[in-house]
Amino acid sequence: DVQLVESGGGLVQPGGSLRLSCAASGFSFSGSFMTWVRQAPGKGLEWVSTVSNSGDKTYYADSVKGRFTISRDNAKNTLYLQLNSLKIEDTAMYSCVKGYYSDASLYRGQGTQVTVSS
Repeated sequence: DVQLVESGGGLVQPGGSLRLSCAASGFSFSGSFMTWVRQAPGKGLEWVSTVSNSGDKTYYADSVKGRFTISRDNAKNTLYLQLNSLKIEDTAMYSCVKGYYSDASLYRGQGTQVTVSS
């Protein structure tokens, strides 16, 4: 079974940084594109970023471009998201997805909460 376990969330002040991790198991991690999505309270699921299976291609939503960095370590079956220059509007539950945004209903972890507040 596909298992995705996120960690690294927390409470941070505006302008701060966090590094999220997603430990993956139960499938060929190195053979899969991976995606981060987020959901703020009362809002729909939002695509954040996607990385190719080898890590050489990355894609970002305009709202996070230049502030967030997606990466992966295929030897450790782990996906990362570096969050810098955090804004209050980045507050959300962040989850990793095996595949693309469209796969979120099938293969999404439980998430890790990021709260940006002064």
